[in-house]
Amino acid sequence: MNINAAFYKKSEQPLRMCIFLSFNGVATMVGALLSFGLGHATHAAIKPWKLIFLTIGLLNFCWSIIFTWFCPSTPADARFFNEKEKAIAVERVAHNYQGLKNDKLQFHQIKEAAMDLHCWFYALVGMGVGVVNGGSSNFQSALLKGFGFSGISTTILQLPTGAIEWVVVTAAGIIAIFFKNSRSILLFLTCVPGTAGLIGIHVIPLTHKWALVGCTWLQYIVGGPVILSWILLNANVAGQTKRTITNGMWFAFYAAGNIIGANIFYTNEAPKYKSGIIGLLTSYCGVMFLTIFYGIGLIWQNKRRDAKYGKVEGEAEEEAIINGFKDLTDRENTGFRYCL
Repeated sequence: MNINAAFYKKSEQPLRMCIFLSFNGVATMVGALLSFGLGHATHAAIKPWKLIFLTIGLLNFCWSIIFTWFCPSTPADARFFNEKEKAIAVERVAHNYQGLKNDKLQFHQIKEAAMDLHCWFYALVGMGVGVVNGGSSNFQSALLKGFGFSGISTTILQLPTGAIEWVVVTAAGIIAIFFKNSRSILLFLTCVPGTAGLIGIHVIPLTHKWALVGCTWLQYIVGGPVILSWILLNANVAGQTKRTITNGMWFAFYAAGNIIGANIFYTNEAPKYKSGIIGLLTSYCGVMFLTIFYGIGLIWQNKRRDAKYGKVEGEAEEEAIINGFKDLTDRENTGFRYCL
Protein backbone atom coordinates (compact mmCIF):
# COMPACT_ATOMS: atom_id res chain seq x y z
CA MET A 1 0.00 0.00 0.00
CA ASN A 2 1.70 3.20 -1.17
CA ILE A 3 0.84 6.13 1.07
CA ASN A 4 2.48 9.53 1.00
CA ALA A 5 4.37 10.09 4.25
CA ALA A 6 3.34 13.75 4.20
CA PHE A 7 -0.22 12.62 4.97
CA TYR A 8 1.02 11.34 8.31
CA LYS A 9 2.28 14.80 9.22
CA LYS A 10 -1.12 16.26 8.46
CA SER A 11 -2.91 13.71 10.60
CA GLU A 12 -3.48 14.02 14.31
CA GLN A 13 -0.95 11.34 15.26
CA PRO A 14 1.96 13.75 16.00
CA LEU A 15 -0.35 15.74 18.28
CA ARG A 16 -1.34 12.53 20.10
CA MET A 17 2.34 11.78 20.60
CA CYS A 18 3.08 15.21 22.09
CA ILE A 19 0.10 15.06 24.43
CA PHE A 20 1.10 11.57 25.55
CA LEU A 21 4.69 12.65 26.26
CA SER A 22 3.51 15.69 28.22
CA PHE A 23 1.19 13.56 30.39
CA ASN A 24 3.76 13.79 33.16
CA GLY A 25 2.87 17.47 33.55
CA VAL A 26 -0.80 16.62 33.98
CA ALA A 27 0.17 13.91 36.45
CA THR A 28 2.17 16.47 38.43
CA MET A 29 -0.88 18.72 38.71
CA VAL A 30 -3.10 15.82 39.77
CA GLY A 31 -0.45 14.73 42.27
CA ALA A 32 -0.25 18.22 43.76
CA LEU A 33 -4.03 18.38 44.18
CA LEU A 34 -4.14 14.90 45.73
CA SER A 35 -1.29 15.75 48.08
CA PHE A 36 -3.01 18.96 49.13
CA GLY A 37 -6.28 17.16 49.82
CA LEU A 38 -4.75 14.14 51.54
CA GLY A 39 -2.53 16.44 53.58
CA HIS A 40 -5.67 17.62 55.38
CA ALA A 41 -6.68 14.06 56.34
CA THR A 42 -5.31 14.44 59.86
CA HIS A 43 -7.87 12.06 61.41
CA ALA A 44 -7.02 9.05 59.24
CA ALA A 45 -5.61 5.83 60.70
CA ILE A 46 -2.21 6.59 59.15
CA LYS A 47 -0.23 9.80 58.92
CA PRO A 48 -1.00 12.13 55.99
CA TRP A 49 2.41 11.73 54.36
CA LYS A 50 2.02 7.94 54.36
CA LEU A 51 -1.46 8.28 52.89
CA ILE A 52 -0.08 10.51 50.11
CA PHE A 53 2.67 8.01 49.25
CA LEU A 54 0.31 5.04 49.25
CA THR A 55 -2.34 6.75 47.11
CA ILE A 56 -0.01 8.18 44.48
CA GLY A 57 2.06 4.98 44.46
CA LEU A 58 -1.06 2.91 43.78
CA LEU A 59 -2.09 5.23 40.94
CA ASN A 60 1.39 4.90 39.37
CA PHE A 61 1.21 1.11 39.68
CA CYS A 62 -2.19 0.99 37.98
CA TRP A 63 -1.03 3.33 35.23
CA SER A 64 2.06 1.16 34.59
CA ILE A 65 -0.21 -1.84 33.93
CA ILE A 66 -2.33 0.18 31.48
CA PHE A 67 0.80 1.51 29.75
CA THR A 68 2.33 -1.96 29.42
CA TRP A 69 -0.86 -3.34 27.92
CA PHE A 70 -1.54 -0.59 25.38
CA CYS A 71 1.96 0.61 24.43
CA PRO A 72 2.92 -1.12 21.12
CA SER A 73 6.38 -2.50 20.39
CA THR A 74 6.14 -1.38 16.74
CA PRO A 75 3.74 0.84 14.73
CA ALA A 76 2.33 -2.29 13.08
CA ASP A 77 1.28 -3.63 16.51
CA ALA A 78 -0.51 -0.47 17.64
CA ARG A 79 -4.07 -1.33 18.69
CA PHE A 80 -5.19 2.30 18.47
CA PHE A 81 -4.25 2.58 14.75
CA ASN A 82 -6.45 1.38 11.93
CA GLU A 83 -4.81 -0.39 8.98
CA LYS A 84 -4.32 2.81 7.02
CA GLU A 85 -2.70 4.57 9.97
CA LYS A 86 -0.41 1.56 10.56
CA ALA A 87 0.75 1.71 6.96
CA ILE A 88 1.39 5.44 7.28
CA ALA A 89 3.35 4.93 10.51
CA VAL A 90 5.44 2.13 8.99
CA GLU A 91 6.23 4.25 5.93
CA ARG A 92 7.23 7.15 8.18
CA VAL A 93 9.61 4.86 10.05
CA ALA A 94 10.96 3.63 6.71
CA HIS A 95 11.88 7.21 5.76
CA ASN A 96 13.91 7.44 8.98
CA TYR A 97 16.06 4.59 7.56
CA GLN A 98 15.67 2.61 10.79
CA GLY A 99 13.31 -0.23 9.80
CA LEU A 100 11.19 -1.99 12.40
CA LYS A 101 11.90 -3.96 15.55
CA ASN A 102 14.47 -6.77 15.33
CA ASP A 103 14.53 -9.20 18.28
CA LYS A 104 17.92 -10.68 17.34
CA LEU A 105 20.81 -9.52 19.54
CA GLN A 106 23.64 -8.03 17.47
CA PHE A 107 26.89 -8.17 19.45
CA HIS A 108 28.77 -5.92 17.04
CA GLN A 109 26.13 -3.24 17.66
CA ILE A 110 26.81 -3.45 21.41
CA LYS A 111 30.49 -2.77 20.70
CA GLU A 112 29.60 0.05 18.33
CA ALA A 113 27.35 1.68 20.95
CA ALA A 114 30.13 1.51 23.55
CA MET A 115 32.57 3.25 21.18
CA ASP A 116 30.19 5.76 19.59
CA LEU A 117 30.46 9.33 20.91
CA HIS A 118 26.79 9.87 19.95
CA CYS A 119 25.73 7.31 22.54
CA TRP A 120 27.90 8.86 25.24
CA PHE A 121 26.47 12.27 24.42
CA TYR A 122 22.98 10.99 25.21
CA ALA A 123 24.23 9.31 28.39
CA LEU A 124 25.87 12.52 29.63
CA VAL A 125 22.81 14.59 28.75
CA GLY A 126 20.72 12.02 30.63
CA MET A 127 22.91 12.48 33.69
CA GLY A 128 22.73 16.27 33.41
CA VAL A 129 18.93 16.45 33.23
CA GLY A 130 18.76 13.72 35.88
CA VAL A 131 20.71 15.86 38.33
CA VAL A 132 18.33 18.78 37.72
CA ASN A 133 15.27 16.56 38.03
CA GLY A 134 16.49 14.84 41.19
CA GLY A 135 17.38 18.12 42.87
CA SER A 136 14.31 20.12 41.89
CA SER A 137 11.73 17.38 42.48
CA ASN A 138 13.09 16.34 45.88
CA PHE A 139 13.81 19.79 47.26
CA GLN A 140 11.14 22.00 45.75
CA SER A 141 9.10 21.81 48.93
CA ALA A 142 12.15 22.62 51.05
CA LEU A 143 12.94 25.62 48.88
CA LEU A 144 9.38 26.93 49.08
CA LYS A 145 9.33 26.49 52.87
CA GLY A 146 12.56 28.46 53.07
CA PHE A 147 10.89 31.30 51.17
CA GLY A 148 8.33 31.62 53.98
CA PHE A 149 5.46 29.27 53.08
CA SER A 150 3.84 26.64 55.31
CA GLY A 151 4.09 22.91 54.61
CA ILE A 152 0.58 22.55 53.18
CA SER A 153 0.98 25.74 51.12
CA THR A 154 4.11 24.37 49.46
CA THR A 155 2.05 21.42 48.23
CA ILE A 156 -0.52 23.53 46.43
CA LEU A 157 2.24 25.83 45.12
CA GLN A 158 3.58 22.86 43.16
CA LEU A 159 0.37 22.77 41.08
CA PRO A 160 1.57 25.33 38.46
CA THR A 161 4.73 23.29 37.81
CA GLY A 162 2.68 20.60 36.12
CA ALA A 163 0.93 23.16 33.91
CA ILE A 164 4.26 24.73 32.95
CA GLU A 165 5.72 21.32 32.10
CA TRP A 166 2.65 20.32 30.07
CA VAL A 167 2.75 23.52 27.97
CA VAL A 168 6.51 23.46 27.38
CA VAL A 169 6.75 19.76 26.54
CA THR A 170 3.73 19.86 24.22
CA ALA A 171 4.98 22.98 22.43
CA ALA A 172 8.53 21.62 22.10
CA GLY A 173 7.27 18.29 20.77
CA ILE A 174 5.03 19.90 18.15
CA ILE A 175 7.80 22.26 17.00
CA ALA A 176 10.29 19.38 16.80
CA ILE A 177 7.92 17.36 14.61
CA PHE A 178 6.81 20.09 12.22
CA PHE A 179 10.04 22.09 11.89
CA LYS A 180 12.96 20.23 10.36
CA ASN A 181 16.30 20.19 12.20
CA SER A 182 15.03 22.08 15.25
CA ARG A 183 15.61 19.43 17.92
CA SER A 184 19.11 20.45 19.02
CA ILE A 185 18.12 24.12 19.10
CA LEU A 186 15.04 23.29 21.18
CA LEU A 187 17.11 21.16 23.56
CA PHE A 188 19.40 24.15 24.13
CA LEU A 189 16.56 26.67 24.45
CA THR A 190 14.55 24.60 26.93
CA CYS A 191 17.57 24.63 29.24
CA VAL A 192 17.70 28.45 29.30
CA PRO A 193 14.62 29.18 31.51
CA GLY A 194 15.71 26.66 34.14
CA THR A 195 19.22 28.12 34.14
CA ALA A 196 17.82 31.65 34.54
CA GLY A 197 15.59 30.43 37.38
CA LEU A 198 18.54 28.90 39.24
CA ILE A 199 20.50 32.14 38.90
CA GLY A 200 17.44 33.97 40.24
CA ILE A 201 17.18 31.70 43.27
CA HIS A 202 20.87 32.30 43.95
CA VAL A 203 20.82 36.12 43.73
CA ILE A 204 17.25 37.31 44.56
CA PRO A 205 16.79 38.33 48.25
CA LEU A 206 14.37 36.33 50.43
CA THR A 207 12.19 39.43 50.78
CA HIS A 208 11.01 38.86 47.18
CA LYS A 209 9.48 35.47 47.89
CA TRP A 210 7.09 35.35 44.93
CA ALA A 211 9.94 36.06 42.51
CA LEU A 212 11.77 33.15 44.11
CA VAL A 213 8.67 30.96 43.76
CA GLY A 214 8.55 31.81 40.04
CA CYS A 215 12.20 30.84 39.67
CA THR A 216 11.46 27.55 41.41
CA TRP A 217 8.57 26.83 39.03
CA LEU A 218 10.93 27.21 36.07
CA GLN A 219 12.85 24.12 37.20
CA TYR A 220 10.04 21.87 36.00
CA ILE A 221 10.77 22.88 32.43
CA VAL A 222 13.43 20.17 32.72
CA GLY A 223 10.77 17.89 31.25
CA GLY A 224 11.47 19.60 27.91
CA PRO A 225 15.18 18.62 27.71
CA VAL A 226 14.29 15.11 28.88
CA ILE A 227 11.77 14.58 26.08
CA LEU A 228 13.94 16.24 23.42
CA SER A 229 16.94 14.09 24.29
CA TRP A 230 14.69 11.04 23.80
CA ILE A 231 13.54 12.37 20.44
CA LEU A 232 17.13 12.98 19.30
CA LEU A 233 18.26 9.58 20.51
CA ASN A 234 15.52 7.68 18.71
CA ALA A 235 15.99 9.72 15.53
CA ASN A 236 19.78 9.42 15.33
CA VAL A 237 20.63 5.95 16.65
CA ALA A 238 19.83 3.18 14.15
CA GLY A 239 20.14 -0.55 14.72
CA GLN A 240 17.77 -2.18 17.20
CA THR A 241 20.45 -3.54 19.53
CA LYS A 242 22.46 -0.33 19.40
CA ARG A 243 19.40 1.79 20.15
CA THR A 244 18.39 -0.50 23.02
CA ILE A 245 21.88 -0.26 24.54
CA THR A 246 21.90 3.52 24.11
CA ASN A 247 18.49 3.80 25.77
CA GLY A 248 19.83 1.68 28.62
CA MET A 249 22.85 3.97 28.96
CA TRP A 250 20.58 7.01 29.00
CA PHE A 251 18.33 5.62 31.73
CA ALA A 252 21.28 4.38 33.83
CA PHE A 253 22.97 7.79 33.72
CA TYR A 254 19.62 9.55 34.26
CA ALA A 255 19.01 7.46 37.39
CA ALA A 256 22.53 8.21 38.61
CA GLY A 257 21.90 11.90 37.99
CA ASN A 258 18.71 11.79 40.05
CA ILE A 259 20.62 10.21 42.94
CA ILE A 260 23.35 12.87 42.68
CA GLY A 261 20.80 15.70 42.48
CA ALA A 262 19.04 14.50 45.61
CA ASN A 263 22.29 14.42 47.58
CA ILE A 264 23.85 17.81 46.85
CA PHE A 265 21.32 19.77 48.92
CA TYR A 266 22.53 20.18 52.51
CA THR A 267 20.20 21.16 55.36
CA ASN A 268 22.78 23.51 56.89
CA GLU A 269 22.63 25.61 53.69
CA ALA A 270 18.88 26.30 53.90
CA PRO A 271 17.01 28.23 52.63
CA LYS A 272 19.07 28.94 49.48
CA TYR A 273 20.96 25.59 49.35
CA LYS A 274 24.00 27.12 47.64
CA SER A 275 25.76 23.83 46.82
CA GLY A 276 22.60 22.30 45.35
CA ILE A 277 21.76 25.32 43.21
CA ILE A 278 25.34 25.51 41.88
CA GLY A 279 25.24 21.78 41.13
CA LEU A 280 22.00 22.11 39.15
CA LEU A 281 23.31 25.20 37.37
CA THR A 282 26.49 23.37 36.39
CA SER A 283 24.44 20.47 35.03
CA TYR A 284 22.32 22.76 32.88
CA CYS A 285 25.39 24.53 31.51
CA GLY A 286 26.99 21.17 30.78
CA VAL A 287 23.94 20.01 28.81
CA MET A 288 23.88 23.26 26.80
CA PHE A 289 27.59 23.01 26.01
CA LEU A 290 27.25 19.37 24.91
CA THR A 291 24.24 20.27 22.75
CA ILE A 292 26.16 22.99 20.89
CA PHE A 293 29.13 20.66 20.36
CA TYR A 294 26.82 17.82 19.28
CA GLY A 295 24.83 19.97 16.83
CA ILE A 296 28.00 21.21 15.13
CA GLY A 297 29.25 17.63 14.94
CA LEU A 298 26.04 16.45 13.26
CA ILE A 299 26.25 19.17 10.62
CA TRP A 300 29.86 18.17 9.87
CA GLN A 301 29.05 14.46 9.67
CA ASN A 302 26.08 15.00 7.34
CA LYS A 303 28.20 17.16 5.01
CA ARG A 304 31.01 14.59 5.07
CA ARG A 305 28.57 11.81 4.16
CA ASP A 306 27.05 13.85 1.34
CA ALA A 307 30.52 14.51 -0.05
CA LYS A 308 31.52 10.85 0.21
CA TYR A 309 28.31 9.03 -0.75
CA GLY A 310 26.25 11.69 -2.48
CA LYS A 311 22.80 13.08 -1.70
CA VAL A 312 20.14 10.68 -0.40
CA GLU A 313 17.64 10.72 -3.25
CA GLY A 314 16.26 8.38 -5.89
CA GLU A 315 17.91 4.95 -5.80
CA ALA A 316 20.17 6.01 -2.92
CA GLU A 317 17.11 6.73 -0.77
CA GLU A 318 15.51 3.39 -1.66
CA GLU A 319 18.76 1.61 -0.73
CA ALA A 320 18.90 3.51 2.57
CA ILE A 321 15.35 2.41 3.40
CA ILE A 322 16.18 -1.23 2.57
CA ASN A 323 19.33 -1.03 4.71
CA GLY A 324 17.21 0.30 7.56
CA PHE A 325 14.96 -2.76 7.38
CA LYS A 326 18.13 -4.90 7.37
CA ASP A 327 18.82 -3.49 10.86
CA LEU A 328 22.00 -1.65 9.86
CA THR A 329 23.24 0.95 12.32
CA ASP A 330 23.52 4.65 11.56
CA ARG A 331 27.26 4.13 10.92
CA GLU A 332 26.74 1.13 8.64
CA ASN A 333 23.94 2.64 6.55
CA THR A 334 25.67 5.03 4.14
CA GLY A 335 22.32 6.67 3.33
CA PHE A 336 21.62 7.58 6.96
CA ARG A 337 21.65 11.29 7.77
CA TYR A 338 21.46 12.65 11.28
CA CYS A 339 18.57 14.84 12.44
CA LEU A 340 19.50 18.13 14.02
